Amino acid sequence: MKTTSSGKTPNLSRRKFIISSAAAGGGLTLGFHLPFGIGSAAAQSAADVTEINAWVVVKPDDTCVIRIARAEMGQGTLTGLAQLVAEELECDWKKVTTESITAGQNLARKRVWGDMSTAGSRGIRTSHDYVRRGGAAARMMLMQAAADQWKVPVAELQVANSVITHAASSRSTTYGQVASAAAKLTTPDLKSIKLKDAKNWKIAGKPVRRLDTADKLNGQKVYAIDLKLPGMLNAAVRDCPVFGGKLASYDESKILAMPGVKRVIKVNDSTVAVVADTWWRAKKALDALPIVWDEGPNANVTSASIAEHLKSGLTSDDAFADINTGDAVKAIAGAAKKVEAVYSLPFVSHTTMETMNCTVKLTADRAEVWIPTQNPEASLAALSSASGLPLEKCEVYKHDLGGGFGRRIGNQDVVRQGVTIAKQFPGVPVKMIWSREEDQAHDFYRPIAQCRLAAGVDANGNLAGLLVRVSGQSINAFANPAAIKDGKDKRQLQGLWPEPGDAQIGYTHPNLRTEYAMRNTHLPVGPWRGVNTNQNGIFLECFMDEVAKLAGKDPLEFRRALMAERPKHLGVLNAAAERAGWGKPLPPGVHRGIAQFMGYGSYSAAVAEVSVSAKGEVKVHRMVFALNCGNVVNPDQTTAQIEGSVAYGMTTLHSEISVDAGKVVETNFHNYRVMKIAEMPKVETVLALTHDFWGGVGEPTICVVVPAILNAIYAATGKPVRSLPLGKQGMTLV
Repeated sequence: MKTTSSGKTPNLSRRKFIISSAAAGGGLTLGFHLPFGIGSAAAQSAADVTEINAWVVVKPDDTCVIRIARAEMGQGTLTGLAQLVAEELECDWKKVTTESITAGQNLARKRVWGDMSTAGSRGIRTSHDYVRRGGAAARMMLMQAAADQWKVPVAELQVANSVITHAASSRSTTYGQVASAAAKLTTPDLKSIKLKDAKNWKIAGKPVRRLDTADKLNGQKVYAIDLKLPGMLNAAVRDCPVFGGKLASYDESKILAMPGVKRVIKVNDSTVAVVADTWWRAKKALDALPIVWDEGPNANVTSASIAEHLKSGLTSDDAFADINTGDAVKAIAGAAKKVEAVYSLPFVSHTTMETMNCTVKLTADRAEVWIPTQNPEASLAALSSASGLPLEKCEVYKHDLGGGFGRRIGNQDVVRQGVTIAKQFPGVPVKMIWSREEDQAHDFYRPIAQCRLAAGVDANGNLAGLLVRVSGQSINAFANPAAIKDGKDKRQLQGLWPEPGDAQIGYTHPNLRTEYAMRNTHLPVGPWRGVNTNQNGIFLECFMDEVAKLAGKDPLEFRRALMAERPKHLGVLNAAAERAGWGKPLPPGVHRGIAQFMGYGSYSAAVAEVSVSAKGEVKVHRMVFALNCGNVVNPDQTTAQIEGSVAYGMTTLHSEISVDAGKVVETNFHNYRVMKIAEMPKVETVLALTHDFWGGVGEPTICVVVPAILNAIYAATGKPVRSLPLGKQGMTLV
């Protein structure tokens, strides 16, 4: 197999399991009893554990091991999925543990665990049904085994906390005692299983303690970057500082005598690596390696030239309209009052705490990688492609991630680099770690974008028409060109879509137009927590405050008048406003801002309370959020995710990735500032749940963090903030 120039892995004939992942939720096959792969934590003797089905393993002491296919990166998916399985299993939560399954195991068992990717806030919302059915099926099999043993109808049995009882005969048994017999039974028809109503949940829906916290606190957690294997070597890499440039030459003779250095390797046309006995020695040798780069024509690119490139898209004829009701342009032209604004947002990086890394071990008939990945199946495909070995001879061991935020979901650049290096050391594990500088300078950044908005209001202060034109870089153009239909990339208008379901615009109007003009640059882009909703939320919601001021109306009331046909959007807006005390007096110098938006199948709103000093010092005192994600599996985890979105979103008030001479300027935290603990405001959360759908949690609220704050700054200063970071506006977060 070959890898395309865009970095994607192509279709894999029999191996089309990646593409077919969307169909995995349609039916779950249980009851396979195949051995697990080499190196799995699940490789235990049959005497120790009994597999009831793919999701549940029971030990003699009644411990229930729940298998988790999705990645854990701090968002709590591991605990949430375990809660859902345990709820239907009716096991003792105090005796629940989890284990991670591998991509190789999933492939060997015909993808019994379904989609393994963890992105787009889909970890629970797209798998809740089939994992619950897996838990319910295991419970039914365990109860049937007890009924067979006692020769009584299963309908006469009751179960709770892993104990099965037959009241009529005063007999009881435990899951551990009947597990072996249960495992031999035929799995019940999953589609016919009636799942519990959420109102009857005892484990799911409750704020139980997370299962992945203790080993992080006591230092036992082994992240991929910490992995140590016998005989392991270490690699440091450096790519051309200008994207699109090439490696012209290097002089390895200058460093081969340095302590611990094993080899210098040309990884690809633009990347070189040094392998040594320790990573620090590899990095120091790489720093000393004389390298000549052919930077190419992109060396002439600057942030200013990129801004001009995007500016051209604000008035060009090559944009497409996604929403086009009535005639917005004509309505605005004939309005009593008009306002037009251009907003701009820079590239930003993921800044994961754990930099990019992987450990690869290759032999003639086996390829293995240990990696923090949001998509183990994509990592498996990349491992197979790069090593030349079939999927059946490859394995991916996913570790908990030290941050993901979308960086570790799509492009498998790290896997391909690691495999190329490991090929030079057959049978020897090689751990490759990117330095922070390499991580910052070669990210897949949040796309840069500009947005021109225009609106008009009539003599009564009512909206006459609204136009939104986004000009910016396309993620799909880089990562998934097939998703662009007829040159139209709807993804970049995420959150401004007319269709219900995932990211619908919160307002309706007879004269409304939304447009997108594609303007790509040489910097690669990719998903960044919230992807395009966190940009489009700023564009639309900040401009709505400008239009409300033009109309002479309160920002909350102005929005409400446009949301009659969007009851769920309106519901969270009202919930946030009510909890925040919208309209009530605030301390002197403190002002409120409000925003609402939809993304990842969930509805969110926020109110920020902010003060701005005469020196431009911005203090965010309090933020109130309302979220309707339909159902919640663990309220504490949901609240924590919202609080995390505040920290991650507020970092963009400080930071940007800029370009000079084709190179990324901000290469470490000395010039890419992240939010400090002291800057974190008080955060309050209202879960305004309607229990009639399943939405996401990790990403929806980030799209209202920044616009709510910027609207509060607007209220405080009378001047809208139309571009970030705040430093360019003479302000700083304190």
